Amino acid sequence: MTDAAQHGAVIPVYIHAPHEDGAWTPGAASNWWLHQSLRELSDALVAKGSRLVLRRGDSLEELQRLLAESGARRVVWQRQYEPAVTARDAGIKSALRAEGIGAESFPGALLFEPWEALNKSGAPYQVFTPFWRAALTRLRSVDTLPVPKTISAPVRWPGSLSLDDLQLMPRKLWYSGLQQAWQPGEAGAARNLRQFADGPIRDYATGRDVPARRATSLLSPALHFGELSPRQVLRSVSSQAGWREHRFVAQIGWREFAHSLLFHFPNTTDAPLRPEFSQFQWRDARAAGAQLRAWQQGRTGIPIIDAGMRELWATGYMHNRVRMLVASFLVKNLRIHWLEGARWFWDTLVDADLANNTLGWQWSAGCGADAAPYFRVFNPQVQAQRFDPQREYIRRWVPEVETPGYPPPIVDLDETRKQALAEWRAMRARMAAP
Repeated sequence: MTDAAQHGAVIPVYIHAPHEDGAWTPGAASNWWLHQSLRELSDALVAKGSRLVLRRGDSLEELQRLLAESGARRVVWQRQYEPAVTARDAGIKSALRAEGIGAESFPGALLFEPWEALNKSGAPYQVFTPFWRAALTRLRSVDTLPVPKTISAPVRWPGSLSLDDLQLMPRKLWYSGLQQAWQPGEAGAARNLRQFADGPIRDYATGRDVPARRATSLLSPALHFGELSPRQVLRSVSSQAGWREHRFVAQIGWREFAHSLLFHFPNTTDAPLRPEFSQFQWRDARAAGAQLRAWQQGRTGIPIIDAGMRELWATGYMHNRVRMLVASFLVKNLRIHWLEGARWFWDTLVDADLANNTLGWQWSAGCGADAAPYFRVFNPQVQAQRFDPQREYIRRWVPEVETPGYPPPIVDLDETRKQALAEWRAMRARMAAP
């Protein structure tokens, strides 16, 4: 927007084209967030003397119609890095330039461009620590561009759909918990950032693992939807002594790492980065269906697992420590394919991000870059005792946990751990066989 505003009149446009996102079209929670975010963006633009034009359909075709209707000769946008989107944007840029239209994309969603994140051999990093160490050496400044106070309007506005025409809101009213938990949009993102920078960040190193506390930033949805940039986040915490080595700043680094991996290994959305895991014998999805549903509904009989899954359904969010526990339980104790978990998270998380979701699930399954080894199996009961010793988090989401009505565990944790490790050893034996 800053660049566009410097060149005269601006027509802000959002084109809804979920079919162009490839197989991973946005889920229900993401669509709910997008609806609220677009409404907030529209109001913010009106306050600056502008408006938001909404269209739906093929992105190139809609842009060509808008150009014809408005007489505009230049199109600019912020780059995204999901495989299907980068291919689409390259095609749009080529087609518009062939028609004599200026077409230019800008960075902003990431600190570093994925094609810059290469090691000395010119290959992408597959281990986080050297990736982030190299990235930080290139981070010269966390300054941000000024936001235009006003935006020049065109002589005539092209036609626009209404926000409701995009049909983003769910038809069933299951999202009341999301409304209570979140304020989508730039203002809500700025408020969360201020609250985090003014307090919780000081105790982040230890507080981040305690699910009952508000010790994390809650900024992941805003970063995903572009309501906040990673540079804005770093600028807000740069007053902290030694901020480059701060544990929270490393989490921004993991986001950069995830996008770099997805850019260089686009097939990992559906296939393991480590090829040997293509030989892993996951349980048949139909046979495991009842246990998968119990996991999704938070009815496994394992309190910390059930608490996490119910928090997810109610708020569209789950504490990061608990995300690791529920993922480990699914792929190891239940031995259900990590893609089943990735798809469920994709549909229910308000911060569903293809790069982060892919990295997280492959990390948990041991089949991705810099992943936890498969033989590392979290014991959810031990983890709950360590990070929720007073059971505050568990009682908040599973109030019946201490009553006779709470079900017994659907699996034996120790026995299923042994079975998972036996299959892991069998996979390695199959790979080693001539």
